[in-house]
Amino acid sequence: MTVAGAEVELIEGAGGVFEIMRNEELLFSKRKLNRFPDDKEVDAIIAGS
Repeated sequence: MTVAGAEVELIEGAGGVFEIMRNEELLFSKRKLNRFPDDKEVDAIIAGS
């Protein structure tokens, strides 16, 4: 799937893990921050901000 010009893939997992990665670089980790990102934060991460 392409979102905001980025190829996006949802990979099912276990244990409540939610991570956003780009080119194998971890950009957001629910496990590390103990929270989900908000919508604007996800948009900014995908846009590369």
